[in-house]
Amino acid sequence: MTKQVPAYQRIKNAILDNIHSGKWQAGEAISTEMALAEEFDVSRMTVNRALKELSEERVLERRQGSGTFVAQQQFNHTFVEVRNIAQDLRSANRDYQAQVVSKRVITASMLDDELRRKFAIDSAAITGESSAADSSAAVLYEVKIIHFADAQPIQFEERWVDAQKLPEFIEQDFSIINTSEYLIAKSPLERGSYTIRALAAPDDIAALLQIAPQSPTLVLRRQTYSAGKVLTFVKMWHAGERYQFSGEL
Repeated sequence: MTKQVPAYQRIKNAILDNIHSGKWQAGEAISTEMALAEEFDVSRMTVNRALKELSEERVLERRQGSGTFVAQQQFNHTFVEVRNIAQDLRSANRDYQAQVVSKRVITASMLDDELRRKFAIDSAAITGESSAADSSAAVLYEVKIIHFADAQPIQFEERWVDAQKLPEFIEQDFSIINTSEYLIAKSPLERGSYTIRALAAPDDIAALLQIAPQSPTLVLRRQTYSAGKVLTFVKMWHAGERYQFSGEL
């Protein structure tokens, strides 16, 4: 059964859609709380929560006595340059395809130490939850995707996303929609950090990339932030003989 999106999140999504479509430009006022409450048939308290969260994420700016405006700095430039393999390959005139290996919901009981640490989830608070708590509630979403260039696997992506911030993420078809493009469109990224390491491919990764076990791979691990918290953590495994990182200084 598809999880119902909370009313405040639907309002946030609609506001972001209006901004990214160009309907509301940087510096312009958006609809009033009363107008949004009438449009979505909700209370002003619900609208206020949506506007408050978008203001904390620096998407909107609320001015006392004047209204709510699209924040200037958020859409004048990209805070984090996130490389998009789909765009890179198409720019190089190579045929790009994506295959979704798996998608699943991660609940509190399924979290490992690495994910708790990356997303700053308090393990003590989790173990202290009452038995009446909803054990099926999503904490994170996980997707695993193989990216192909000219029908040859070139990257294997393992990604985790904060389910509370992006409840609709898991419903997307990532064989069509690129994960990075979707995240940037729905929740502007403020900053990020990454590492790149050369690692021998474990058997399961090697099978997905169609390379020999223990072949060299380049592994990019990246976490990006929105509203001061980690929004997504990703591991990208690249077949060493088929991929390189390059740029200009």
